[in-house]
Amino acid sequence: MTKIVVLVKEVPDAAVHKQVDSSTGRLDRSGEKTLNPFDTHAIEAALQLKESGALPVDEVVAITVGPAGAEKALHKAVSLGADRSIHLADDAVAGSDVVATGYALAELVKRENPDLVLLGQQSDDGQSYAVGAVVAENLGWPGLTQVIKLDVSGTELTCERQAEYGYDTVKVTLPAVISVGDAINEPRYPSLKAIMGAKKKPLEKLTVADAGIDASKVGAEGSQAVWQSAKQPPAKSAGEIIEDDDTAATVEKIVNWLDERKLI
Repeated sequence: MTKIVVLVKEVPDAAVHKQVDSSTGRLDRSGEKTLNPFDTHAIEAALQLKESGALPVDEVVAITVGPAGAEKALHKAVSLGADRSIHLADDAVAGSDVVATGYALAELVKRENPDLVLLGQQSDDGQSYAVGAVVAENLGWPGLTQVIKLDVSGTELTCERQAEYGYDTVKVTLPAVISVGDAINEPRYPSLKAIMGAKKKPLEKLTVADAGIDASKVGAEGSQAVWQSAKQPPAKSAGEIIEDDDTAATVEKIVNWLDERKLI
């Protein structure tokens, strides 16, 4: 049977104003948090593969690295259909950059030995797009990004991925790491029964030592990216409002405004 691991992340809610904590150089995560919306597409892709029979999927496992509160994101993941979840919650990984996070996730994946790893194309906070590639590199598996269509034939995946110039069609052999784009599907909504039952599904909590992770490769000390400073973007000046008292004069003002800026 086949096992699919879905990598998920807890992120600040989209409605929360995001800012950097100047004392740590890390994103301030004190407000309301939620499951990364891009990862819901990866969960849906896993469930569709399982339900369609395209792969003989035995279970879908959600994995995250994050603080204690991140288990709420895992509850959301299992309410959407994952069978169980794994949470690496250890202060040793706090402040990990993309490379360190990808290494830690890869070590968790190795413990599960899945046939396929899925994740969203990006996180709603860091927006790096690179975690999937780092995980694939650490595993030594083929990895693809921006995948919007998956077709399965035995142990071979035919993937259509978005590119700057159009679309690529790429074939890879399992095991593989696939970052899916948000155009791949429309995630389902969890039922009330699934939401209520999410906390009863198996949730394994691990430390760095439990997972066999080299502590020197994670956290702030194990990261190469160093935060220097941050500042608010410059305030935008107020726009010019042209009142339409005289249509001909208004049109002339607009045309002159565009002409001055060489927009026409």
